[in-house]
Amino acid sequence: MTISPTRRTVLVVTGGAAAALATGCGDGGGSSSTSNGESAGASAGERLAKTVDIPVGGGKIFAGPKIVVTQPTKGDFKAFSAVCTHQGCTVGSVADGTINCPCHKSEFRVADGSVAAGPAPRPLPEKKITVTGGTITLA
Repeated sequence: MTISPTRRTVLVVTGGAAAALATGCGDGGGSSSTSNGESAGASAGERLAKTVDIPVGGGKIFAGPKIVVTQPTKGDFKAFSAVCTHQGCTVGSVADGTINCPCHKSEFRVADGSVAAGPAPRPLPEKKITVTGGTITLA
């Protein structure tokens, strides 16, 4: 009698490889995160950038706190989670009016974080910021 390995047996035998495959869509940064994949490292009062560092119609990604700050129109600043709502990858660029995820090509609008192109199922969650004296700070 020959016993064929079950999926559970294979995962147990190859435990390290399974763990690597299961995290393949993450950013590998090793920072702590919450159960929904968002960074737990962002803290209120954290200075993110000067307003002159955020291009009109574009934005800038901050890897540490996993936040993207955009300026859809001159003087109007927005902030969103930089964690894609599809599978938790960190977005990789802001260009041509969208925030772009490199993993599966989801795109989000810089004005409101809404999905411009899937497979992301939900918009990027908005983050609270304050703009004072040319400085953008996490609220």
